[in-house]
Amino acid sequence: MSRGPSDLGRRVATAAVGLPLLLAGLLLGPPILGVAIVAAAALLGASEFFSLLRAGGVAPMRATGFVLLAVVFVDVARPGLFPAPVWPLAVAGLLASMLLRPRDVSLAVPSGAFTLLGAAYLGALGGSIAGLRVLQPVEEGTWRVLLLLAIVMTADTAAFFVGSAFGRHKLAPAISPGKTVEGLLGGLVGGVIGALAVRWAGLHWLSTAHAVWLGLGAAALGAAGDLSESLLKRWAGVKDSGALFPGHGGMLDRLDSLLFAAPVLYYYFGFAR
Repeated sequence: MSRGPSDLGRRVATAAVGLPLLLAGLLLGPPILGVAIVAAAALLGASEFFSLLRAGGVAPMRATGFVLLAVVFVDVARPGLFPAPVWPLAVAGLLASMLLRPRDVSLAVPSGAFTLLGAAYLGALGGSIAGLRVLQPVEEGTWRVLLLLAIVMTADTAAFFVGSAFGRHKLAPAISPGKTVEGLLGGLVGGVIGALAVRWAGLHWLSTAHAVWLGLGAAALGAAGDLSESLLKRWAGVKDSGALFPGHGGMLDRLDSLLFAAPVLYYYFGFAR
């Protein structure tokens, strides 16, 4: 969907106020503050996700979903913190909680399935964002988070302007009519530029080739995250996931690309470097 000048103005004004505060908390504060900010954002995103489910005719198990989200979030952000794998117990607990909704058996299974989806979506992917801040070596956490933000933000900006100027071929017209193949390609280039900029600024040990591949991978998955959330909103019949940020929609609208892009960096820095 195209955005007019007034909408763009609201987006810029919101970013001008919110972005410095976000960066200060995530990058300049202690690691635990960064984790707390991501956790709060994940919980707000989950609340919006559950509201989208209700708009789509599914009654989520909100309390159970929030508990499962928290467990999964911690398990991903701090691998090994729990003495044993928690996924089997967490999933079994959620499925067992479906038995507490006997009034309408036909709605119990969709409710449990979608609740599990929301908890895994915001918990696992949100935990990967938090993990970037606290993975070893912790002193590199600021640069890892900055790399994620730079890739996604430059990709999003490049996709917007390239798509607006040169977009001719629809990328996914049934899901998001405004997205174009040209915008996607511009976003991929923007993601690489963002990754290379952070490498030059502080991640000097990261090779140029790896920075390029991380930029491409994170930007591509970020675009997939944007489309996935658009699919959810189209299913629910709403324009935005919420109205928390004027001109930007809700928290989930702001997190969608970050959530999908984060695992690329999470696995690289945590397990593959």
